[in-house]
Amino acid sequence: MTDLAGVFKLHDFEELARETLSSSAFAYYSGGAGDEITLQDNISAFRRRRLRPRVMVDVSMIDPSSSFLGTPLPIPVGLGPTAQHRFAHPEGEVATSRAAKEAGVMMCVSTIANRSLEDVAAVGDAPRWFQLYIHRDRGISKAMVERAVAAGYRAIVITADLPYPGYRERELRHPVVYEGEAAFGNFAGIVDSEGAELLQLLDEVVNTTVTWDDVEWVRELSGLPVLIKGILTGEDAALAVEHGAAGVVVSNHGGRQLDRVSASVDVLEEVVQEVSGRCEVYLDGGVRRGTDVAIALALGAQGVFIGRPYLFALAAAGEAGILRALELLSAEFVNALGLLGATHVRQLKRTHVV
Repeated sequence: MTDLAGVFKLHDFEELARETLSSSAFAYYSGGAGDEITLQDNISAFRRRRLRPRVMVDVSMIDPSSSFLGTPLPIPVGLGPTAQHRFAHPEGEVATSRAAKEAGVMMCVSTIANRSLEDVAAVGDAPRWFQLYIHRDRGISKAMVERAVAAGYRAIVITADLPYPGYRERELRHPVVYEGEAAFGNFAGIVDSEGAELLQLLDEVVNTTVTWDDVEWVRELSGLPVLIKGILTGEDAALAVEHGAAGVVVSNHGGRQLDRVSASVDVLEEVVQEVSGRCEVYLDGGVRRGTDVAIALALGAQGVFIGRPYLFALAAAGEAGILRALELLSAEFVNALGLLGATHVRQLKRTHVV
C-alpha cells in the first residue's frame, strides 16, 4: 500500500502511478495529441497567471462549498469523465464512484467506462452526471440515455470534440490490446473488444454526423439538464445556449484531440462573457493546484473538473488515493481563499487575477 503521508501535491501521484501502470496504460492516461503542445499549455497557462490578494480581511471562517447545476457540493471540484479506470484499479469506475461518494463530489461517468453506468450507480446515491458520446446508431444512444435516467444520473454531458480521435503518438507506440475482458461496460453485447486495440474501438464509438440539433434531441429524450463539453470559442458557447444547454465545459479534451488549440483557461473568459449568465460554465484541463481552482472561479467558472490527477491517484493508492487527492486540492483551495481575502467562492472576482 502506498504511503500517502508522503504525498503533498497532485503531481506526486503521477510519479507513483508510473511505477504501477503498464507502459500502455501510462501512455493512454498521460499522453496527448501531436507534439503535445496543448497538453503542456493547459498547465503552463495557469502558471502564467498571477494573483492579487486583498489583505486586512477577516478570514477566520472560510466556506469553500459551491454547487453544480443546483447540487450542493463541498468544493467546486468534480471528477471529470475519464475512461478505462480498470487500468488503474481492478474494480475500475466502481472504485472511483465509492471515493466520489465518500468525498461528496460530483462524478461525471464516461460513455466508454470499463464498468457499466448501472454498476457505478449501484454504489449508492451520490451526485453523478453521465457523459455521452452520441453514437452513429441513435438507437444505442437513446437506450444509454434512458438507462442513465433510470439509474439516477442528474445531467447528460455531451462531448462535442470527438468526431475523430486525436492523433496520439504515445498510444500508437504503446497500444492497449484487450484480452479476455470487455473494454466498454456500457456497450456489452454491442462492441466486441477481444483482441482489439483501444484506438480501433474508438472508431466504433465516434460519430462525424453530430450537430446542434442533437442537443435538443437529448434534452427531450432525457428530461435532464444537458451540458456541452469541448467548447473553446465564444461562438460555440452562444450556440450551446441557443440550443438549450444548461451548461458548457470549456475543454480541449486534456490536449488529446486537436493539438495547438488554446489552453482551456486561456479561452475561459471569452466563453463566460459570451454566455453572460445564461448557462453555467465549467472548465477542465490543467488543474493541478488549489490556486488553479481559485483562478478558474475568479475568471468566471462555476467549477472545475480534474482528470489525470485522480486517475494517477487511483493507480497509486486506490480509493484512498483519490480521497487524498481531493483532500489536497481542498486544503490548497481553502488556503488560497484565505490568503486572497475571500471567505467564500462568491467573493472571488476578476480583479483577483492578472
